[in-house]
Amino acid sequence: MWCQGFSVRLNLIGASNILAFSEHRNACPPVSLLILPSERPSPLPQIQHAFEASLSETSALLARRQEEVKKVFQRGWTSYKQNAWLSDELAPMTGTSKDTFGGWGATLVDSLDTLWIMGLKAEFEEAVTAAVSIDFNPAKASLETINVFETTIRYLGGFLSAYDLTECKDARLLDKAVELGDMIYASFDTPNRMPVTRWSPQKAVKGTNQYPAKEGIIAEVASSSMELTRLSQLTGDMRWFDAIQRITNVLDKQQNKTKLPGLWPVGCSPLSADFTNDSTFNLGAMADSAYEYLPKMYALLGGTQAAFQYGRLYRNAMDTAMQYLFFRPMVPDNADILISGETNAQDPSSASLDAEGQHLTCYLGGTLALGGRLLSNETHIEIGRKLTDGCIWTYQNTPTGLMPEIFRMEACKSPFNCKFDFKQWISDHGSQHIGFTLVRDGHYRLRPEAIESVFYLYRITGDRKLQDTAWEMFQAIEKHTHTDLANASLRDVMQPELGNEDSMESFWFGETLKYFYLIFSEPDLISLDEFVFNTEAHPFRIPRP
Repeated sequence: MWCQGFSVRLNLIGASNILAFSEHRNACPPVSLLILPSERPSPLPQIQHAFEASLSETSALLARRQEEVKKVFQRGWTSYKQNAWLSDELAPMTGTSKDTFGGWGATLVDSLDTLWIMGLKAEFEEAVTAAVSIDFNPAKASLETINVFETTIRYLGGFLSAYDLTECKDARLLDKAVELGDMIYASFDTPNRMPVTRWSPQKAVKGTNQYPAKEGIIAEVASSSMELTRLSQLTGDMRWFDAIQRITNVLDKQQNKTKLPGLWPVGCSPLSADFTNDSTFNLGAMADSAYEYLPKMYALLGGTQAAFQYGRLYRNAMDTAMQYLFFRPMVPDNADILISGETNAQDPSSASLDAEGQHLTCYLGGTLALGGRLLSNETHIEIGRKLTDGCIWTYQNTPTGLMPEIFRMEACKSPFNCKFDFKQWISDHGSQHIGFTLVRDGHYRLRPEAIESVFYLYRITGDRKLQDTAWEMFQAIEKHTHTDLANASLRDVMQPELGNEDSMESFWFGETLKYFYLIFSEPDLISLDEFVFNTEAHPFRIPRP
Protein backbone atom coordinates (compact mmCIF):
# COMPACT_ATOMS: atom_id res chain seq x y z
CA MET A 1 0.00 0.00 0.00
CA TRP A 2 1.20 3.49 -0.75
CA CYS A 3 0.34 4.61 2.77
CA GLN A 4 2.65 1.95 4.15
CA GLY A 5 5.59 3.59 2.37
CA PHE A 6 8.33 2.40 0.05
CA SER A 7 6.07 2.49 -3.00
CA VAL A 8 6.92 3.13 -6.61
CA ARG A 9 6.46 6.66 -7.91
CA LEU A 10 2.86 7.29 -8.84
CA ASN A 11 2.32 8.16 -12.49
CA LEU A 12 0.24 11.21 -11.75
CA ILE A 13 -1.06 13.76 -14.18
CA GLY A 14 0.32 17.17 -13.24
CA ALA A 15 -2.02 19.98 -12.32
CA SER A 16 -2.53 22.61 -14.99
CA ASN A 17 -0.54 25.11 -12.95
CA ILE A 18 2.39 22.79 -12.24
CA LEU A 19 5.68 24.60 -12.70
CA ALA A 20 8.87 23.84 -14.51
CA PHE A 21 10.43 22.72 -11.21
CA SER A 22 9.52 19.13 -12.06
CA GLU A 23 11.94 19.47 -14.98
CA HIS A 24 14.40 21.74 -13.18
CA ARG A 25 17.90 21.10 -14.46
CA ASN A 26 20.23 20.98 -11.47
CA ALA A 27 23.31 23.13 -11.80
CA CYS A 28 24.95 21.09 -9.02
CA PRO A 29 23.39 17.61 -9.14
CA PRO A 30 24.53 14.89 -6.73
CA VAL A 31 26.72 12.26 -8.35
CA SER A 32 24.46 9.55 -6.94
CA LEU A 33 21.43 9.52 -4.69
CA LEU A 34 21.34 8.35 -1.10
CA ILE A 35 18.36 6.04 -0.85
CA LEU A 36 15.90 4.86 1.75
CA PRO A 37 16.78 1.58 3.46
CA SER A 38 15.75 -1.43 1.42
CA GLU A 39 14.95 -3.63 4.42
CA ARG A 40 11.43 -3.80 5.72
CA PRO A 41 10.64 -1.76 8.83
CA SER A 42 11.10 -3.50 12.17
CA PRO A 43 8.42 -3.50 14.88
CA LEU A 44 8.73 -0.48 17.15
CA PRO A 45 8.13 -0.62 20.91
CA GLN A 46 4.57 0.19 21.94
CA ILE A 47 4.41 3.93 22.41
CA GLN A 48 0.93 4.54 23.76
CA HIS A 49 -0.22 3.51 27.21
CA ALA A 50 -2.49 0.45 27.31
CA PHE A 51 -5.67 2.32 28.13
CA GLU A 52 -8.64 0.67 29.77
CA ALA A 53 -12.17 1.67 28.85
CA SER A 54 -13.32 4.89 30.52
CA LEU A 55 -16.31 5.01 32.82
CA SER A 56 -19.42 6.27 31.06
CA GLU A 57 -19.43 9.45 33.17
CA THR A 58 -15.83 10.17 32.24
CA SER A 59 -16.50 9.47 28.57
CA ALA A 60 -19.44 11.87 28.57
CA LEU A 61 -17.35 14.61 30.20
CA LEU A 62 -14.54 14.16 27.69
CA ALA A 63 -17.02 14.22 24.82
CA ARG A 64 -18.42 17.55 26.06
CA ARG A 65 -14.95 19.03 26.35
CA GLN A 66 -14.02 17.80 22.91
CA GLU A 67 -17.17 19.34 21.48
CA GLU A 68 -16.27 22.70 23.02
CA VAL A 69 -12.88 22.58 21.31
CA LYS A 70 -14.58 21.72 18.04
CA LYS A 71 -16.97 24.67 18.39
CA VAL A 72 -14.05 27.07 18.83
CA PHE A 73 -12.46 25.67 15.68
CA GLN A 74 -15.71 25.86 13.71
CA ARG A 75 -16.31 29.47 14.72
CA GLY A 76 -12.85 30.47 13.53
CA TRP A 77 -13.02 28.33 10.41
CA THR A 78 -16.30 29.90 9.35
CA SER A 79 -14.77 33.35 9.79
CA TYR A 80 -11.73 32.33 7.76
CA LYS A 81 -13.96 31.06 4.95
CA GLN A 82 -16.05 34.23 4.94
CA ASN A 83 -13.25 36.76 5.28
CA ALA A 84 -9.88 35.30 4.23
CA TRP A 85 -10.50 32.25 2.07
CA LEU A 86 -7.31 31.14 0.25
CA SER A 87 -5.28 33.77 2.11
CA ASP A 88 -2.58 32.77 4.56
CA GLU A 89 -4.24 34.09 7.69
CA LEU A 90 -7.38 35.69 9.07
CA ALA A 91 -6.94 38.83 11.16
CA PRO A 92 -9.25 37.76 14.02
CA MET A 93 -10.24 41.20 15.24
CA THR A 94 -10.74 43.22 12.06
CA GLY A 95 -11.70 40.33 9.78
CA THR A 96 -9.15 41.25 7.12
CA SER A 97 -6.79 38.81 5.44
CA LYS A 98 -3.00 38.48 5.66
CA ASP A 99 -0.49 36.85 3.34
CA THR A 100 2.60 36.07 5.38
CA PHE A 101 3.70 32.74 3.87
CA GLY A 102 3.66 33.32 0.14
CA GLY A 103 -0.07 33.97 -0.19
CA TRP A 104 -0.75 30.30 -0.88
CA GLY A 105 -3.41 29.72 1.76
CA ALA A 106 -1.34 28.60 4.75
CA THR A 107 -4.34 28.36 7.08
CA LEU A 108 -6.25 26.35 4.50
CA VAL A 109 -3.52 23.74 3.98
CA ASP A 110 -2.53 23.68 7.66
CA SER A 111 -6.15 22.86 8.57
CA LEU A 112 -6.84 19.99 6.17
CA ASP A 113 -5.99 17.23 8.62
CA THR A 114 -7.69 19.04 11.51
CA LEU A 115 -10.93 19.05 9.52
CA TRP A 116 -10.58 15.33 8.87
CA ILE A 117 -9.71 14.48 12.49
CA MET A 118 -12.68 16.47 13.82
CA GLY A 119 -15.02 14.58 11.51
CA LEU A 120 -15.88 17.64 9.41
CA LYS A 121 -15.82 15.63 6.20
CA ALA A 122 -17.93 17.97 4.04
CA GLU A 123 -15.72 20.91 5.03
CA PHE A 124 -12.67 18.73 4.40
CA GLU A 125 -13.76 17.90 0.85
CA GLU A 126 -14.45 21.58 0.17
CA ALA A 127 -11.05 22.53 1.57
CA VAL A 128 -9.21 19.86 -0.44
CA THR A 129 -10.83 21.06 -3.66
CA ALA A 130 -9.66 24.59 -2.87
CA ALA A 131 -6.19 23.52 -1.72
CA VAL A 132 -5.35 21.50 -4.82
CA SER A 133 -6.23 24.54 -6.92
CA ILE A 134 -3.54 26.66 -5.24
CA ASP A 135 -1.15 28.04 -7.82
CA PHE A 136 2.41 27.88 -6.54
CA ASN A 137 3.60 29.93 -9.48
CA PRO A 138 6.41 32.15 -8.13
CA ALA A 139 5.08 35.09 -10.12
CA LYS A 140 1.89 34.97 -8.08
CA ALA A 141 3.51 34.64 -4.65
CA SER A 142 3.03 37.50 -2.20
CA LEU A 143 6.72 37.32 -1.29
CA GLU A 144 9.67 37.14 -3.66
CA THR A 145 11.75 35.28 -1.09
CA ILE A 146 10.16 32.41 0.80
CA ASN A 147 11.14 30.68 4.02
CA VAL A 148 11.74 27.13 2.78
CA PHE A 149 11.40 25.68 6.29
CA GLU A 150 7.98 27.24 6.88
CA THR A 151 6.84 26.28 3.38
CA THR A 152 7.89 22.69 4.01
CA ILE A 153 6.33 22.16 7.43
CA ARG A 154 3.04 23.94 6.69
CA TYR A 155 2.30 23.30 3.03
CA LEU A 156 4.15 20.10 2.18
CA GLY A 157 3.39 18.66 5.61
CA GLY A 158 -0.27 19.58 5.26
CA PHE A 159 -0.71 17.87 1.89
CA LEU A 160 1.18 14.74 2.96
CA SER A 161 -0.80 14.39 6.17
CA ALA A 162 -4.15 14.79 4.44
CA TYR A 163 -3.08 12.13 1.94
CA ASP A 164 -1.98 9.74 4.69
CA LEU A 165 -5.13 10.23 6.76
CA THR A 166 -7.41 9.47 3.83
CA GLU A 167 -5.49 6.22 3.23
CA CYS A 168 -4.08 7.53 -0.02
CA LYS A 169 -7.46 7.66 -1.72
CA ASP A 170 -7.13 11.16 -3.16
CA ALA A 171 -4.21 11.27 -5.59
CA ARG A 172 -4.71 15.02 -5.99
CA LEU A 173 -3.15 15.52 -2.55
CA LEU A 174 -0.01 13.56 -3.37
CA ASP A 175 0.11 15.25 -6.77
CA LYS A 176 0.16 18.61 -4.99
CA ALA A 177 2.80 17.39 -2.56
CA VAL A 178 5.00 16.29 -5.47
CA GLU A 179 4.51 19.66 -7.18
CA LEU A 180 5.54 21.46 -4.02
CA GLY A 181 8.34 18.98 -3.36
CA ASP A 182 9.80 19.68 -6.80
CA MET A 183 9.89 23.38 -5.99
CA ILE A 184 11.45 22.85 -2.56
CA TYR A 185 14.04 20.48 -4.00
CA ALA A 186 15.33 23.24 -6.25
CA SER A 187 16.39 25.18 -3.14
CA PHE A 188 19.00 22.44 -2.50
CA ASP A 189 20.65 23.01 -5.89
CA THR A 190 23.89 24.43 -4.51
CA PRO A 191 27.55 23.37 -4.74
CA ASN A 192 27.55 21.73 -1.29
CA ARG A 193 23.87 20.63 -1.43
CA MET A 194 23.06 22.77 1.61
CA PRO A 195 19.71 24.52 1.09
CA VAL A 196 19.11 28.18 0.41
CA THR A 197 16.77 28.64 3.37
CA ARG A 198 15.53 32.08 2.31
CA TRP A 199 15.06 31.27 -1.34
CA SER A 200 13.56 33.00 -4.36
CA PRO A 201 11.55 30.69 -6.65
CA GLN A 202 11.37 33.57 -9.12
CA LYS A 203 15.16 33.70 -9.42
CA ALA A 204 15.32 29.92 -9.70
CA VAL A 205 12.88 29.91 -12.61
CA LYS A 206 15.05 32.50 -14.35
CA GLY A 207 18.17 30.40 -13.78
CA THR A 208 19.77 32.89 -11.40
CA ASN A 209 22.28 31.23 -9.09
CA GLN A 210 21.50 31.34 -5.39
CA TYR A 211 23.84 30.23 -2.63
CA PRO A 212 23.45 29.10 0.97
CA ALA A 213 23.77 31.84 3.57
CA LYS A 214 27.09 32.48 5.25
CA GLU A 215 25.19 32.78 8.52
CA GLY A 216 22.06 30.76 9.19
CA ILE A 217 20.17 28.97 11.95
CA ILE A 218 20.08 25.25 12.49
CA ALA A 219 16.29 24.92 12.66
CA GLU A 220 15.89 26.20 9.12
CA VAL A 221 18.64 24.00 7.70
CA ALA A 222 17.98 20.73 9.51
CA SER A 223 14.20 20.55 9.92
CA SER A 224 12.81 19.15 6.68
CA SER A 225 13.75 15.52 7.25
CA MET A 226 10.28 14.19 8.04
CA GLU A 227 8.48 15.84 5.15
CA LEU A 228 11.08 15.01 2.51
CA THR A 229 11.50 11.45 3.78
CA ARG A 230 7.76 10.82 3.77
CA LEU A 231 7.50 12.17 0.23
CA SER A 232 10.21 9.75 -0.88
CA GLN A 233 8.49 6.89 0.95
CA LEU A 234 5.21 7.59 -0.80
CA THR A 235 6.62 8.09 -4.28
CA GLY A 236 9.77 6.00 -4.48
CA ASP A 237 11.61 9.09 -5.73
CA MET A 238 14.81 9.30 -3.69
CA ARG A 239 15.72 12.91 -4.53
CA TRP A 240 14.04 14.26 -1.44
CA PHE A 241 15.48 11.72 0.97
CA ASP A 242 18.91 12.30 -0.55
CA ALA A 243 18.59 16.05 0.01
CA ILE A 244 17.92 15.79 3.72
CA GLN A 245 20.12 12.77 4.43
CA ARG A 246 23.18 14.69 3.24
CA ILE A 247 22.46 17.29 5.92
CA THR A 248 21.98 14.61 8.56
CA ASN A 249 25.32 13.06 7.67
CA VAL A 250 27.05 16.42 8.13
CA LEU A 251 25.35 16.88 11.50
CA ASP A 252 26.47 13.38 12.45
CA LYS A 253 30.12 14.09 11.61
CA GLN A 254 30.11 17.37 13.54
CA GLN A 255 27.98 16.50 16.58
CA ASN A 256 30.96 15.85 18.84
CA LYS A 257 33.09 18.66 17.39
CA THR A 258 31.01 21.57 18.70
CA LYS A 259 31.77 23.68 21.77
CA LEU A 260 29.26 21.55 23.70
CA PRO A 261 29.75 18.10 22.16
CA GLY A 262 26.39 16.47 21.60
CA LEU A 263 24.58 19.69 20.80
CA TRP A 264 24.76 21.84 17.69
CA PRO A 265 24.72 25.59 18.28
CA VAL A 266 21.88 27.82 17.17
CA GLY A 267 23.97 29.55 14.54
CA CYS A 268 25.55 27.74 11.62
CA SER A 269 27.09 28.41 8.22
CA PRO A 270 25.21 26.63 5.44
CA LEU A 271 27.66 28.13 2.94
CA SER A 272 30.57 26.22 4.47
CA ALA A 273 28.42 23.39 5.87
CA ASP A 274 29.74 24.21 9.34
CA PHE A 275 27.57 23.52 12.39
CA THR A 276 30.29 23.96 15.03
CA ASN A 277 31.47 27.55 15.40
CA ASP A 278 28.67 29.35 17.24
CA SER A 279 28.71 29.42 21.05
CA THR A 280 24.98 29.78 21.83
CA PHE A 281 23.03 26.62 22.58
CA ASN A 282 19.32 26.20 23.22
CA LEU A 283 16.49 23.91 22.20
CA GLY A 284 14.01 26.70 21.55
CA ALA A 285 13.77 29.48 19.00
CA MET A 286 15.92 28.90 15.91
CA ALA A 287 16.93 25.38 17.00
CA ASP A 288 13.85 23.50 18.19
CA SER A 289 12.67 21.27 15.35
CA ALA A 290 16.19 20.16 14.42
CA TYR A 291 16.16 18.24 17.71
CA GLU A 292 12.45 17.40 17.71
CA TYR A 293 12.83 15.50 14.44
CA LEU A 294 15.56 13.13 15.67
CA PRO A 295 13.32 10.63 17.54
CA LYS A 296 10.49 11.24 15.10
CA MET A 297 12.70 10.22 12.19
CA TYR A 298 13.56 7.07 14.14
CA ALA A 299 9.84 6.26 14.14
CA LEU A 300 9.26 7.28 10.52
CA LEU A 301 12.14 5.08 9.34
CA GLY A 302 10.63 2.19 11.25
CA GLY A 303 13.56 0.83 13.21
CA THR A 304 15.72 0.28 10.12
CA GLN A 305 19.48 0.74 10.05
CA ALA A 306 18.98 4.33 8.90
CA ALA A 307 16.75 4.91 11.92
CA PHE A 308 19.56 3.96 14.29
CA GLN A 309 21.57 6.98 13.15
CA TYR A 310 18.76 9.30 14.26
CA GLY A 311 18.38 7.42 17.54
CA ARG A 312 22.07 7.88 18.29
CA LEU A 313 22.01 11.58 17.41
CA TYR A 314 18.97 12.02 19.66
CA ARG A 315 20.55 10.25 22.64
CA ASN A 316 23.78 12.21 22.36
CA ALA A 317 21.93 15.53 22.11
CA MET A 318 19.65 14.87 25.07
CA ASP A 319 22.51 13.63 27.27
CA THR A 320 24.24 16.98 26.76
CA ALA A 321 21.02 18.97 27.13
CA MET A 322 20.30 17.34 30.48
CA GLN A 323 23.71 18.39 31.71
CA TYR A 324 23.89 21.94 30.35
CA LEU A 325 20.41 23.23 29.44
CA PHE A 326 17.73 21.79 31.74
CA PHE A 327 17.40 23.38 35.16
CA ARG A 328 15.13 23.14 38.17
CA PRO A 329 13.68 26.58 38.92
CA MET A 330 13.17 27.93 42.41
CA VAL A 331 9.39 28.25 42.86
CA PRO A 332 7.15 28.94 45.89
CA ASP A 333 5.62 25.46 46.06
CA ASN A 334 9.01 23.75 45.67
CA ALA A 335 7.65 21.84 42.69
CA ASP A 336 10.07 19.31 41.20
CA ILE A 337 9.93 20.67 37.67
CA LEU A 338 12.36 21.45 34.87
CA ILE A 339 12.75 24.30 32.40
CA SER A 340 15.00 24.33 29.35
CA GLY A 341 17.29 27.37 29.25
CA GLU A 342 20.13 28.68 27.12
CA THR A 343 23.86 28.15 27.53
CA ASN A 344 26.82 30.01 26.11
CA ALA A 345 30.08 28.11 25.91
CA GLN A 346 33.47 28.16 24.26
CA ASP A 347 33.99 24.66 25.66
CA PRO A 348 32.21 22.54 28.29
CA SER A 349 34.28 23.97 31.15
CA SER A 350 33.18 27.53 30.33
CA ALA A 351 29.47 26.76 29.92
CA SER A 352 27.28 29.47 31.45
CA LEU A 353 23.55 28.88 31.88
CA ASP A 354 21.04 31.65 31.25
CA ALA A 355 17.90 30.56 33.12
CA GLU A 356 15.61 31.96 30.45
CA GLY A 357 12.62 29.89 29.41
CA GLN A 358 10.59 30.05 26.22
CA HIS A 359 7.14 28.82 25.35
CA LEU A 360 8.73 27.33 22.24
CA THR A 361 10.76 24.85 24.32
CA CYS A 362 7.62 23.27 25.75
CA TYR A 363 7.61 20.70 22.94
CA LEU A 364 10.54 19.03 24.70
CA GLY A 365 8.46 17.12 27.21
CA GLY A 366 6.69 15.29 24.43
CA THR A 367 9.88 14.78 22.46
CA LEU A 368 11.67 13.17 25.39
CA ALA A 369 8.68 11.03 26.29
CA LEU A 370 8.41 9.82 22.70
CA GLY A 371 12.15 9.24 22.41
CA GLY A 372 12.19 7.46 25.75
CA ARG A 373 9.45 5.08 24.69
CA LEU A 374 10.99 4.41 21.27
CA LEU A 375 14.45 3.74 22.72
CA SER A 376 13.23 2.09 25.95
CA ASN A 377 14.71 4.80 28.16
CA GLU A 378 12.55 5.45 31.23
CA THR A 379 14.79 8.31 32.37
CA HIS A 380 13.87 10.27 29.26
CA ILE A 381 10.18 9.75 29.99
CA GLU A 382 10.69 10.99 33.55
CA ILE A 383 12.63 14.04 32.37
CA GLY A 384 9.96 14.66 29.73
CA ARG A 385 7.31 14.66 32.47
CA LYS A 386 9.26 17.16 34.57
CA LEU A 387 9.71 19.47 31.57
CA THR A 388 5.99 19.21 30.82
CA ASP A 389 5.19 19.93 34.47
CA GLY A 390 7.44 22.98 34.22
CA CYS A 391 5.36 24.35 31.38
CA ILE A 392 2.15 23.55 33.23
CA TRP A 393 3.49 25.44 36.25
CA THR A 394 4.19 28.53 34.17
CA TYR A 395 0.63 28.42 32.85
CA GLN A 396 -0.92 28.02 36.27
CA ASN A 397 1.10 30.75 37.97
CA THR A 398 0.28 33.83 35.92
CA PRO A 399 -2.74 36.13 36.34
CA THR A 400 -4.30 34.74 33.16
CA GLY A 401 -3.40 31.07 33.45
CA LEU A 402 -1.34 31.47 30.27
CA MET A 403 2.39 31.11 29.75
CA PRO A 404 4.49 34.07 28.59
CA GLU A 405 6.55 33.86 25.43
CA ILE A 406 9.95 34.48 27.10
CA PHE A 407 10.75 34.71 30.82
CA ARG A 408 13.51 34.24 33.34
CA MET A 409 13.54 32.21 36.54
CA GLU A 410 16.11 31.50 39.23
CA ALA A 411 17.90 28.19 38.72
CA CYS A 412 18.37 26.02 41.79
CA LYS A 413 21.96 25.37 42.72
CA SER A 414 21.08 21.70 43.03
CA PRO A 415 18.14 19.86 41.47
CA PHE A 416 17.81 17.78 44.64
CA ASN A 417 17.83 20.46 47.32
CA CYS A 418 15.93 23.59 46.34
CA LYS A 419 13.80 25.02 49.11
CA PHE A 420 12.11 28.32 48.34
CA ASP A 421 12.99 31.16 50.73
CA PHE A 422 10.16 33.67 50.51
CA LYS A 423 11.92 36.47 52.39
CA GLN A 424 15.07 36.08 50.34
CA TRP A 425 13.05 36.08 47.13
CA ILE A 426 11.28 39.33 48.04
CA SER A 427 14.62 40.87 48.92
CA ASP A 428 16.20 39.78 45.63
CA HIS A 429 13.33 40.10 43.17
CA GLY A 430 10.39 41.89 44.77
CA SER A 431 6.85 40.64 45.22
CA GLN A 432 5.59 40.89 41.64
CA HIS A 433 5.20 37.64 39.68
CA ILE A 434 6.79 35.42 42.30
CA GLY A 435 8.63 32.56 40.63
CA PHE A 436 9.57 34.70 37.63
CA THR A 437 12.56 37.01 37.92
CA LEU A 438 11.64 38.72 34.65
CA VAL A 439 9.01 38.42 31.95
CA ARG A 440 10.85 39.58 28.86
CA ASP A 441 8.00 38.95 26.42
CA GLY A 442 4.54 38.55 27.91
CA HIS A 443 2.72 37.61 24.71
CA TYR A 444 0.61 34.51 24.35
CA ARG A 445 0.55 33.86 20.60
CA LEU A 446 -1.91 30.93 20.58
CA ARG A 447 1.09 28.60 20.63
CA PRO A 448 0.72 24.80 20.75
CA GLU A 449 3.92 23.57 22.40
CA ALA A 450 2.60 23.17 25.95
CA ILE A 451 -0.60 21.33 25.06
CA GLU A 452 1.47 19.29 22.60
CA SER A 453 3.57 17.88 25.44
CA VAL A 454 0.57 17.46 27.72
CA PHE A 455 -1.03 15.41 24.92
CA TYR A 456 2.09 13.26 24.45
CA LEU A 457 2.53 12.62 28.16
CA TYR A 458 -1.13 11.66 28.48
CA ARG A 459 -1.00 9.24 25.55
CA ILE A 460 2.32 7.74 26.72
CA THR A 461 1.77 7.52 30.50
CA GLY A 462 -2.02 7.26 30.68
CA ASP A 463 -2.21 9.89 33.44
CA ARG A 464 -5.80 11.11 33.14
CA LYS A 465 -5.10 14.10 35.39
CA LEU A 466 -3.42 15.63 32.38
CA GLN A 467 -6.80 15.80 30.65
CA ASP A 468 -8.05 18.04 33.46
CA THR A 469 -4.91 20.15 33.13
CA ALA A 470 -5.54 20.47 29.40
CA TRP A 471 -9.11 21.60 30.04
CA GLU A 472 -7.91 24.32 32.43
CA MET A 473 -5.45 25.50 29.79
CA PHE A 474 -8.11 25.51 27.09
CA GLN A 475 -10.54 27.51 29.23
CA ALA A 476 -7.87 30.11 30.01
CA ILE A 477 -6.96 30.45 26.34
CA GLU A 478 -10.56 30.83 25.23
CA LYS A 479 -11.29 33.34 28.00
CA HIS A 480 -8.44 35.67 27.11
CA THR A 481 -8.24 35.29 23.32
CA HIS A 482 -11.88 34.99 22.21
CA THR A 483 -13.03 37.51 19.60
CA ASP A 484 -16.27 37.84 17.68
CA LEU A 485 -14.64 36.09 14.74
CA ALA A 486 -12.06 33.68 16.15
CA ASN A 487 -9.17 33.96 18.63
CA ALA A 488 -6.45 36.60 18.86
CA SER A 489 -3.00 36.70 20.47
CA LEU A 490 -2.84 38.24 23.94
CA ARG A 491 -0.40 41.12 24.39
CA ASP A 492 0.69 40.30 27.93
CA VAL A 493 -0.30 37.33 30.08
CA MET A 494 0.71 39.31 33.16
CA GLN A 495 -1.42 42.33 32.20
CA PRO A 496 -4.50 41.11 30.34
CA GLU A 497 -5.97 44.60 30.44
CA LEU A 498 -3.55 45.51 27.63
CA GLY A 499 -5.80 43.54 25.33
CA ASN A 500 -5.21 41.48 22.21
CA GLU A 501 -3.35 41.78 18.93
CA ASP A 502 -4.99 41.22 15.56
CA SER A 503 -3.03 38.05 14.89
CA MET A 504 -3.92 34.37 14.53
CA GLU A 505 -1.24 32.24 12.89
CA SER A 506 -2.22 29.11 11.00
CA PHE A 507 -0.88 26.85 13.75
CA TRP A 508 -3.89 27.79 15.91
CA PHE A 509 -6.03 25.58 13.67
CA GLY A 510 -3.25 23.27 12.53
CA GLU A 511 -1.70 22.51 15.91
CA THR A 512 -3.13 24.03 19.08
CA LEU A 513 -6.79 23.14 18.62
CA LYS A 514 -5.85 19.76 17.10
CA TYR A 515 -3.92 18.74 20.21
CA PHE A 516 -6.71 19.96 22.48
CA TYR A 517 -9.22 17.94 20.46
CA LEU A 518 -7.08 14.80 20.50
CA ILE A 519 -6.37 14.79 24.23
CA PHE A 520 -10.11 14.44 24.85
CA SER A 521 -10.57 11.81 22.13
CA GLU A 522 -10.45 8.04 22.31
CA PRO A 523 -6.77 7.03 22.35
CA ASP A 524 -7.03 5.18 19.04
CA LEU A 525 -7.77 8.41 17.16
CA ILE A 526 -4.39 9.20 15.59
CA SER A 527 -2.59 6.65 17.76
CA LEU A 528 1.08 7.36 18.37
CA ASP A 529 1.71 3.75 17.39
CA GLU A 530 0.36 4.45 13.90
CA PHE A 531 1.30 8.08 13.25
CA VAL A 532 4.16 10.47 13.96
CA PHE A 533 3.54 14.23 13.97
CA ASN A 534 5.72 16.74 12.18
CA THR A 535 6.53 20.02 13.92
CA GLU A 536 3.34 21.58 12.54
CA ALA A 537 1.27 18.72 14.07
CA HIS A 538 0.67 17.02 10.73
CA PRO A 539 0.48 13.26 11.36
CA PHE A 540 2.37 10.98 8.96
CA ARG A 541 1.62 7.28 8.82
CA ILE A 542 4.44 5.12 10.22
CA PRO A 543 5.46 2.39 7.75
CA ARG A 544 4.59 -1.04 9.13
CA PRO A 545 6.59 -4.29 9.00
